[in-house]
Amino acid sequence: FIWGKKMNTSKRIFSAIQPSGTVHLGNYLGAIRQWVRLQDEGDAVFYSIADLHSLTVPQAPLLLKENLKATTISLLACGVDPKKCVLFRQSMVPQHCELMWLLGCRTPMGWLNRMTQWKAKGATDNRDLINFGLFSYPIMMSADILLYKSTHIPVGDDQMQHVQLAQELARSFNSLYSPFFPKPQTMLSNMTRVKSLRSPLHKMSKSDNQERSRINLTDSPDVIREKVRKAVTDCDSEVTYDPTARPGVSNLVSIYSAFTGLSPEEVCTKFQGKETVSLKDELVEVLNESLGPIREATISLESNEDYVESVLQEGARKAMEVAQLNLDQVKRLVGL
Repeated sequence: FIWGKKMNTSKRIFSAIQPSGTVHLGNYLGAIRQWVRLQDEGDAVFYSIADLHSLTVPQAPLLLKENLKATTISLLACGVDPKKCVLFRQSMVPQHCELMWLLGCRTPMGWLNRMTQWKAKGATDNRDLINFGLFSYPIMMSADILLYKSTHIPVGDDQMQHVQLAQELARSFNSLYSPFFPKPQTMLSNMTRVKSLRSPLHKMSKSDNQERSRINLTDSPDVIREKVRKAVTDCDSEVTYDPTARPGVSNLVSIYSAFTGLSPEEVCTKFQGKETVSLKDELVEVLNESLGPIREATISLESNEDYVESVLQEGARKAMEVAQLNLDQVKRLVGL
């Protein structure tokens, strides 16, 4: 038994999120809400705050520290429950880096050169200035997954290639040494891809300089109302769903759909004969009702930093217990 659960159970879930700080609606609907649901489905569930991955781009130390705290608070406020899952900071479990090296010694350079995100980065930036961390981080992602012998990985389609690398490395290791790593399976979700409120052809992002482009989970009701009412739509006042032709209003329909459980088509039927301003007004009410408890929980947690840190410490202890057990077996298999 490991922290009260058998580790030979059939469904071990692993997922990670980078510490971007204040969480916005895109983060919540794209990943965090699924985390809350999945923690009741897995026999063992590991959620990591991937602070080591965040170092592939320059980070101001004090800001990174604040972002780590804010991300942890946001996860807890949204309903991630440390009694149902293991929530930990990646850098607090050194076995991730050790397994990365062992897997890296089995990873041909050609596999990494074929990574779509690496090729895209190389096409836009000077490759002589791109750091090794950015090139090699898919190996770290594989180590993150395989270290816990994870069987199910919730991802968006943009991360499919990285899970495929983990599958290939597991196959390669098992073939060379002994059947040890299970083949991790992707769990593609119907996650809502939230777009910017100001530029709906692009995803909602914290890096957008326009504060009105996103709704933060800590925004006040008045701020949410202002942002939604100023959201870009188009000159047609009818409520329809066509992400290609009408990305702005379709984005609002998608958000309304995600919170109400109605399909986009049902949302359009509900607002048939009404103008987009009616959709915006009702969306404001839905968001304020849904995000209010998260905002209140965030405020409470911000005044209880000792508890937040204790969650991460306990999560790291539980994660290391499993990680060291598995790493020891890997090292024995390779002859160390």
